[in-house]
Amino acid sequence: QGQLVESGGGLVQPGGSLRLSCAASGSSFSGLNMAWYRQAPGKQREFIALITRDGSTAYVASVKDRFTISRDSAKNTVYLQMNSLKVEDTAVYYCNAGNSRPGEYWGQGTQVTVSS
Repeated sequence: QGQLVESGGGLVQPGGSLRLSCAASGSSFSGLNMAWYRQAPGKQREFIALITRDGSTAYVASVKDRFTISRDSAKNTVYLQMNSLKVEDTAVYYCNAGNSRPGEYWGQGTQVTVSS
């Protein structure tokens, strides 16, 4: 059974930056696509970024040019660097893994709050 554990969330002011990490354990995730989703209060969970096993990336338009997804296969870890954060980026951020969309593995989520 694979497990995903997110970290790095917190409170940040508008315009600030955060880096989320997602550590995978218990299974080999190197052959899987990895993604980040988020869910704001009262809204559905939405896809925001994907990195394939080959390193190709894709982003939802609202975060493109502000967020960067990357992975370190040796550490079985995926990252989400978030810059120029906006109030509307406030949400619980979830790590996801699998070759479907969404994949079958989910983390427990980490809260990101952007507020002055």
